[in-house]
Amino acid sequence: MTYANIVSTGIYLPEIEVSNDALRTRFDKAIPEFVDKMEASSGILTRWNAPEDWATSDLAARAAQQALERAGKRPDEVDLVIVGTDSPDFITPATSVIVQDKIGAKNAGTFDVGCACASFPTAFTAAAGMMATNANLKTVVVIGVYLMHKLTDPNDPMIFFYGDGAGAAVLEARDEAGFISSAFRADGSYAKRWAIFAGGTVEPTTAESLQKGHARVKMYDRYPPEINNEGWPAVVRAVAKNGRFAVGDIDFVIFTQVRKPTIELVMDDLELPISKTHTVMEKWGYTGSACIPMALHDAFAQKKIRPGDLVVLVGSGVGYNQAGAAFRVPKDGARLFV
Repeated sequence: MTYANIVSTGIYLPEIEVSNDALRTRFDKAIPEFVDKMEASSGILTRWNAPEDWATSDLAARAAQQALERAGKRPDEVDLVIVGTDSPDFITPATSVIVQDKIGAKNAGTFDVGCACASFPTAFTAAAGMMATNANLKTVVVIGVYLMHKLTDPNDPMIFFYGDGAGAAVLEARDEAGFISSAFRADGSYAKRWAIFAGGTVEPTTAESLQKGHARVKMYDRYPPEINNEGWPAVVRAVAKNGRFAVGDIDFVIFTQVRKPTIELVMDDLELPISKTHTVMEKWGYTGSACIPMALHDAFAQKKIRPGDLVVLVGSGVGYNQAGAAFRVPKDGARLFV
């Protein structure tokens, strides 16, 4: 049996900081205490933006390059590049094609995964399945990337959440167990609550759609908290059931980095100690499709995860989509902890 093993990770965090204080200056007159309330409910203290002339592929390429360097692999050794994002360079062509060219992975095929912030565990699962059944896929790069600030109205206070960034993982086909199991949940009846309406076939981009602000991301209605409060534990338990292990066997779990209190509540529900998770929204903001690989990379860097650990990733995105994936860290995974 062939398994996908994560042998290295990489991230890219842009350099333009947008602090909560900067947002207070922007919004407090119109919406007093809005930033204070968002800070308290999310745990987000700051976020980082890419330059206005950058595209999503620029962030993704930098994270992929770091991951490849840490893996000791050349770009021409990559067999497949998968990019997960809901802030693509274009509607078409795929962002992964552009990333493939930018990193010089001239022998790789590509495709995009577009299920918002559930994209990384979904892409990881897809890669693992393909590697198990295709002997030619020996090295795969999976990237989660987010550049939503460029698709947001700067006068929309929900810009509080959006931080830019990218995280990548290099997967290597091995005989030893790496990827273990996955689970998915979704409910498309929520699709119109948080969306970019213009640019697709329902509403092509026109002067009228631009005037309505439909080419910008916008929250039209809040999601009920139980979607994550109850959904995340359900995903973890399904991943454990599908992988034939107990929830108590999990050494580490990483969730979408949107609200720190939700993560604390879910860990309590799962009866796992808070020391078995990690958060980065405090220092990087909500980086959407990128937040899970970025948090994973940071947890490796801080040595919170060890060789041989059983790790679960849980992503939750608008739509809504939820996805979970479990994997075992390679015992020779020294390159993950550099």
